[in-house]
Amino acid sequence: MNKFSITKNLFILFVVVLGFTYALPNLYPTQPSIQVAYTDSGKSADQPLMNELVQILDNNKSEYEEIFLRDNKIVIKFSTLDQQLDSKTVLQNTLLDRVIIALNLEPTTPDWLKDLGGKPVKLGLDLSGGVHFLLEVDIDTAKQGRLELLLDTYRKTFKEDKIRFTDSSIKDLALHFKFRDQESYNKALKKYRNDSPGLTGLQYIITERPSSNVLILEYSDVALKEIRDYAVGQNLTTLRNRVNELGVSEPIVQRQGATRIVVELPGVQDPTAAKKIIGKTANLEFRLEANSRTSPLRKEEFNFKDNEYLTAFLEKAVVVSGDRVTNANTGFDESGFSQVNITLDMQGGRAMQKATSGNIGRKLAVLFVEQKSKSELVTDENGKSVIEQTTYIEKNIISLATIQAVLGTSFRITGVGNPQEASELALLLRAGALAAPMKFVEERTVGPSLGKENIELGMRSIMIGFALVVIFMTLYYRVFGLAANVSLFLNLVLITGIMSLLGATLTLPGIAGIVLTVGMAVDANVLIFARIREELKEKDPQSAIHDGFSRAFVTIFDANVTTLIAALILYIIGTGPVKGFAITLSIGIVTSMFTAIMCTRAMVNLIYGNKNIKELKI
Repeated sequence: MNKFSITKNLFILFVVVLGFTYALPNLYPTQPSIQVAYTDSGKSADQPLMNELVQILDNNKSEYEEIFLRDNKIVIKFSTLDQQLDSKTVLQNTLLDRVIIALNLEPTTPDWLKDLGGKPVKLGLDLSGGVHFLLEVDIDTAKQGRLELLLDTYRKTFKEDKIRFTDSSIKDLALHFKFRDQESYNKALKKYRNDSPGLTGLQYIITERPSSNVLILEYSDVALKEIRDYAVGQNLTTLRNRVNELGVSEPIVQRQGATRIVVELPGVQDPTAAKKIIGKTANLEFRLEANSRTSPLRKEEFNFKDNEYLTAFLEKAVVVSGDRVTNANTGFDESGFSQVNITLDMQGGRAMQKATSGNIGRKLAVLFVEQKSKSELVTDENGKSVIEQTTYIEKNIISLATIQAVLGTSFRITGVGNPQEASELALLLRAGALAAPMKFVEERTVGPSLGKENIELGMRSIMIGFALVVIFMTLYYRVFGLAANVSLFLNLVLITGIMSLLGATLTLPGIAGIVLTVGMAVDANVLIFARIREELKEKDPQSAIHDGFSRAFVTIFDANVTTLIAALILYIIGTGPVKGFAITLSIGIVTSMFTAIMCTRAMVNLIYGNKNIKELKI
């Protein structure tokens, strides 16, 4: 009686060792660092740039520990946060827009732990410091853009089919067409019905006014929701890809509500630099190269992205924009040169087919449209040197290739340079386009000192709560109390290990969840010990221990499952701090049940199992 099998003991030992292994990286402190990369994301950091950084730092007598290349970025490690911030200012004032400089905290986890997948718990914005942005997607502009595209499509279609109309416009997010006669009206109505929803992939509503020869098209509620979700989803993907350029550990880019996006960058202390990267969103346009028959009013001159001295004239009319690209990947042509394989949606494919069918032999350009910021070092009214930011739109040609056959939904872009440049172009095509503009609704900075203070206060609350519980359990339950205290410690270790293993982010509310879990873990043991006391009144000590654990299990399970359900609901519907609390609480509930029922029982079995006990003090 009161003895676990070898298998069960080995299982408990395995879980405990695993928890200690993955909790261990949290004992190694992070080190302040700077990550430097070229502003041009298609250009990798190299040895000449690193030599230049070393020279700048040495000339300004900036102290640093180590500098090295990693993942196309240059990493510089420092001993203190002050050295990190001072060096960042020196580099930024010297290099300006040439590079992106991101503040970071470099983990010092040993290599053997890294090889096992061990890494410290991710810290949220409130613990590590950084910047927080709340952006709102302009859905009305997205809807208007879709209608303008639809309007242009039907204008071309009616002209090709010789359907005469006298007026066409967009009013109140609806498409209005007025036709010359009843015959044209009937032809257009038939065209509408045949095309919907195939033309745009979205269902629209047709309003008929035969007496005035007017047809009105407007997107259905379902279609409007699809447009909204697409715009927010596309912008979300774009932001995630652009934010990744910062090299920030565990940035958070997530949707909030119907039209808003939250961006949190832990460790980043310069909101200007962060906004620069976030605002570095791009769009793509496919345009035909202008020829001798193109009117001067219908063409524009653009520079090439990789050669600012080389230019080409393109038609103003856009064949297809980047939001029609559904997929893009890299490959190689017959000669072994890099190429990008493009897939368009149905409407984009139709537009590309129409544009290229009569223009074989002409050149098709891929125009990269980018919102950028320009930095200038100026002197303010107080005589201090400050960096002044200005925003502008830049359009450059990234590819200009001859059309050799009629293009549809799938085609390839050649002449894109090396494989790295091709991969970058594919990335831009997949996720570089904004479906709708965005505006900054909220912006705030959390300093590293505040984050450090939050960690210290949070850890202090855990330690005080833990110490008080340990003292109470030892004095009140004696040997059983000591077993409960060991289980409580194992519970904290397992929570930390699981959060590290799963990559969960620890926030200040998450620390509150851990403190709550400490109390809940003890509560389970208290229920068991109280049940053992009741059983001792009628049974011998061995039977009392066995029945106490067995009969208390149902009560513990019911209480914890109901709390777990509430925590899961908080996680599903909550955002930000609420999720942080729900994550630690959910993990803590599971680990507290394991330690209270399994670990405490294993220790009690080790102490009292298969022994002749005449009197049990509890």
